Amino acid sequence: MNKKYNHYTVTLEHTYSPSDADLHRRVEVVFDNHDNLFDVIDKLQDRDHFGDMGQSTEFAIGLKMFSEVMLRNKDNALFEEFLPAFKDFMKKLKSSN
Repeated sequence: MNKKYNHYTVTLEHTYSPSDADLHRRVEVVFDNHDNLFDVIDKLQDRDHFGDMGQSTEFAIGLKMFSEVMLRNKDNALFEEFLPAFKDFMKKLKSSN
C-alpha cells in the first residue's frame, strides 16, 4: 500500500441470479487510489448525469478503479489506443456540470 494514496476495500457479493445459477463467492478487493473516492462519488451524484444516484455511485467507483489501473499500466499495449480517448473523456467529464 502506498502511504501517499487513499486505501480502500470493496466487497462484491452476488445476492441474486435470475437464471437460478449458483451464486458466486464474495470477492474483496483492497486497493489504493490517488483520489478520495467519496469526494468523487459526491461530485458525480451532485451532477446527476444519469438521473439515478445509484448509477452515479456505480459509475464513480468503476471509473476510478479502472482509471487507476490504467494509469499504473499506461505503457501496456492494451491501453495504447484507448488512453488518448480516455484523457479527452476525463476532460469533458471534469468540465461538465
